Amino acid sequence: MKLATWNVNSLTVRLPQVLEWLDLHQPDVLALQETKVVDERFPVAALEALGYGSVFAGQKTYNGVALLSRRPLDNPKVGVPGLDDPQRRVVAATVGDVRVVCVYVPNGQQVGSEKFTYKLEWLAATRAWLEAELAEHTRVAVMGDLNIAPEDRDVHSPKRWEGQVLVSAPERDAFRGLLGTGLHDAFRLHPQPERVFSWWNYGALAFPRNWGLRIDHILVSAPLAAVCQSCEIDVGPRGHTRPSDHAPVIATFADP
Repeated sequence: MKLATWNVNSLTVRLPQVLEWLDLHQPDVLALQETKVVDERFPVAALEALGYGSVFAGQKTYNGVALLSRRPLDNPKVGVPGLDDPQRRVVAATVGDVRVVCVYVPNGQQVGSEKFTYKLEWLAATRAWLEAELAEHTRVAVMGDLNIAPEDRDVHSPKRWEGQVLVSAPERDAFRGLLGTGLHDAFRLHPQPERVFSWWNYGALAFPRNWGLRIDHILVSAPLAAVCQSCEIDVGPRGHTRPSDHAPVIATFADP
């Protein structure tokens, strides 16, 4: 089974790139974030033409999440139960025997700001919900833009980023809290090259200089971790004309 996640930063703009990428890599499931498209305009037909069904939760201009799958998407759910949040940031469904959760964690804007507090509260509520999901489902994959670089090795310049949003201690504590539910960072289950990132700012020639952060993640429950064969970041799409500022992350699992 091949699972992937990609913050596309506007599905309307990036749809040709997504279709090309799906045709090339053929993941079983692709989680999308920042689709930025209302549900009525989600490109269902174009995706079905490639053999992908979809569940999605969108809104105009901001946020938006989706799951694309070559297999049925059962028991779909939108949002975090009990969290009063109008922003479309979570969609979940069951694919075969795997519960797949697509998340787009708030950015937080600036440490100490109201948006930063919202981010930490959002993460706490999501952690509590994921504990319930893990209690109900054995094989769980949480995929998406978590907007947290969990360790210094996930940051191109730890000194420059020290104490800033995406790398601050409270955010990293929250990431460890997610792992504390029993999830594993699929990328770190395998030896990886140094300085591999999933996001680069559009400015300052950040991508050519590889001034990036690893903030897009695939977190998996122990039974999936045990059969995870690989996890990699495909930096190729970041080099496209009019690219997303994020690159896809792909994890492959042996069949049970």
